[in-house]
Amino acid sequence: MAEQTERPIEDERSIADEKPAQDVQPTEDEQPAEEEKPTTKQVALDWGLTIAIPLMLGLLIHFFVLEAFIVPTGSMLDTVQINDRLWSEKISYRFRAPERGEVVLFDSPKEEGIVLLERVIATEGQTVDFVDGYVVVDGEALEEPYTEGKPTYPLDSQLDPKDPITYPYVVPKGHVWLMGDNRTNSLDSRYFGAVPVSNVFARALCTYWPLDHIRLL
Repeated sequence: MAEQTERPIEDERSIADEKPAQDVQPTEDEQPAEEEKPTTKQVALDWGLTIAIPLMLGLLIHFFVLEAFIVPTGSMLDTVQINDRLWSEKISYRFRAPERGEVVLFDSPKEEGIVLLERVIATEGQTVDFVDGYVVVDGEALEEPYTEGKPTYPLDSQLDPKDPITYPYVVPKGHVWLMGDNRTNSLDSRYFGAVPVSNVFARALCTYWPLDHIRLL
């Protein structure tokens, strides 16, 4: 009986597999494209747009939508405290006139460049009077919890003594009668008269600072 010799198990890899791989050079068409570097002009333009677009949006919002103010005086105490910061919106009065009870910002009729904050008490055609410390509009005494019980009287001092305001007073067309909530310490329409609606440019929305003074107006 012939002896059987074991054959060694051959590696399953083919001879071709054992040949070293040859480097394949890419053709001219297959060469990777070099990335173009942006020019200084392009970089400057990109940065310019990055800065300009938010700035323009901010200016548009500031001039046409929302604006923040600091209140330096006490004419609206205790609704708005001295040095409170508030937000106002400028859209409403582009489509309608101010309404009674709204707190508004307007250009002072007595000092150019000064912005004042007061409450609308009466609108065009309404009659304003003061009786026993109450504000009377069209014959009805107003309920004004925002004055915290302070009485309201005409002011002895007026902006134009030669043309004094007398009561009952009828608000002229295109005007509003404005007064501060701090009735015993406020120079308002009792002092300078009714204010043209065109002077009113924003409606006060809320106080936002200090945090413990946050409230809707």
